[in-house]
Amino acid sequence: MKYVKYVREHFSNPGFPVIKLYELKTALKAKGIKDTYLKRMINHLIKRGELKRITKGAYTLQKDITTVGFAYQPFYYGLENALTIRKMWEQATNPIIITTKKARPGLRKIGSQNYTIHRIKKNLFFGYELVRYLDFWIPVSDPEKTIIDFAHFNHHLRKDVAKKLKKQVEMKKLAKYLEKYPLKTRTKTLKILNS
Repeated sequence: MKYVKYVREHFSNPGFPVIKLYELKTALKAKGIKDTYLKRMINHLIKRGELKRITKGAYTLQKDITTVGFAYQPFYYGLENALTIRKMWEQATNPIIITTKKARPGLRKIGSQNYTIHRIKKNLFFGYELVRYLDFWIPVSDPEKTIIDFAHFNHHLRKDVAKKLKKQVEMKKLAKYLEKYPLKTRTKTLKILNS
C-alpha cells in the first residue's frame, strides 16, 4: 500500500503527464519494491482505472486524454485537434498526435477514448509551439503548419475553417515551410488557401 500511495502522490502532478516504466522502477526500487510486486501493483492500478496504459512501457494517472502525446515524444498535436486547441472551431476532437517516433499510425484507444497517430519524417518535424492547456504546456502546430498538414495528410478542411485559418497564416513563414515539402503537398496547400 505504501508503494501505491507513493505513486499516487508522486506521479499524479502535472510534471508527469506520462509515466515511463523505467521511471516507476527507478523510483520504487529505491523504496525497496520487488519486480514481481511492481507488476502486480501496475495491474492493480490499471484494473481500478487509476493508471491507464498508453503504449508499451508508458502509463498515465492523468484524467485528461490530451496527455497521451507525451508517450510519443517528439510529437505535436495537429490537424483538427490543433483547430480545437486553438479555438478555431467549436468541435471537440480526439487527440491527433504527429510524431517522428516509430509507432503504428492510425486510431488507438486509451480506456474508452480514442486518439490518432500520424508519423512524419524528421525533416518535416517543425512548425509547432507550446500552448497552455489545462495544467500542461503542450506542443501544437502553428497555423502555417496546420494548413500544410491538412494537405500533407489528405485531411479535408472545411471552407469556413480554412478562411479563419488563412487570416492567421503568415505567408512568408508558410512559403519557408513549403520549401521543405514535395510539389504535391505545396500544390494542395495553395489549393486550400485559394478555395
